[in-house]
Amino acid sequence: MTIILFDDHLRSQFLPLAFTRPLAELRLGILTLKEKWQQISKYQVSYKTQKYLSEKYPEQLTEENLYVNARYLASKELLESIKNLNDNEVLKHDEIVLAYRLKMNQSLDLSKLKEVQADIKLEFVKSVTDLFSKNHKAIEDDFTLLTEGRTSQLIPETVTCFNRSQIFIEEGVTLYNGTLNANDGPIYIGKDAEIMENSAIRGPFALCEHSTVKMGSKIYTGTTIGPHSKVGGEVSNSMILGYSNKGHDGFLGNSVIGEWCNLGADTNISNLKNNYANVKLWDYDTSRFKDTGLQFCGLIMGDHSKCSINMMFNTGTIVGVSANIFGSGFPRNFVPSFSWGGSQGVITYKLSKVFEVAELVMKRRDLSLTENDREIMEHIFETTSSYRRD
Repeated sequence: MTIILFDDHLRSQFLPLAFTRPLAELRLGILTLKEKWQQISKYQVSYKTQKYLSEKYPEQLTEENLYVNARYLASKELLESIKNLNDNEVLKHDEIVLAYRLKMNQSLDLSKLKEVQADIKLEFVKSVTDLFSKNHKAIEDDFTLLTEGRTSQLIPETVTCFNRSQIFIEEGVTLYNGTLNANDGPIYIGKDAEIMENSAIRGPFALCEHSTVKMGSKIYTGTTIGPHSKVGGEVSNSMILGYSNKGHDGFLGNSVIGEWCNLGADTNISNLKNNYANVKLWDYDTSRFKDTGLQFCGLIMGDHSKCSINMMFNTGTIVGVSANIFGSGFPRNFVPSFSWGGSQGVITYKLSKVFEVAELVMKRRDLSLTENDREIMEHIFETTSSYRRD
């Protein structure tokens, strides 16, 4: 039996991050949505996503296939509800298709399936801002999932700890002096990660494998630093998916940063408007700004985007895929994918240059830009052309 996580009609609410990945590859808490299902079910898990992503993220079928809405977080209760479905039934959450079962080569007609309403507690995400606003609890849940029945590595005596039982250190971690405060939530430090001298961290917090917290950093609750990333300065309630750097001073709050991004030294993000009003974000469905209902919201940045030193971003800024932002002043609150420039104006970032930079950046992590990656970027370049003016 296998689980296949499918993208539904709300995929667009997770752009620009969903331009380059299925929803199942988004991170929330410590794990990606896919990894949560793998951890709980022990099944093979794959994707049903957009056609242009499906070669890199293929659908892997077996004789019995459980299709699950990728926006719904894995739990033992939900897994049992799905496993108990008959072949002629579809599990729904109100009007949302949550799960169904298909045999190999069986065609799907949802209109002919009997609806079964889920009668259990469900955790799910509806938009990209949930990746930071729901991250506190997600870290707590993943911490329990990953550490149950296990013993943490020893924490050096030079580290000041509060609520030590809620701090878990994997193998190969390097810690110096500093403060780990787990009174408000757990702290998880992944394999071969490093926290440099004089850093102060308050949980819930997750530092994933092979990532680094730079010297003298201040990390506040609800923050996840994905694998192979570097973070310095001040960070609060933010999600870095992985393979990205904010290596210097500057503030990042209530934000989501994709993969292969770099924030230049002293980059600062506003996460609260001067009038304390709700923050509006660019909505790809309507091509207008939409009220998030949140008072705190900073920067959403798509994969492979970069900004120069001393950059400033206004409250509620969306930056697309492969944008290169520089110059003085605030850029616009919506920076389209493949933009080159800043507040003084932007031009199109040519694909040849995009690929050249991506190859250099990925080579530093001993990875390479594949032909699939190039095709995905080319597709995004074409489909986002209407947002660029030149």
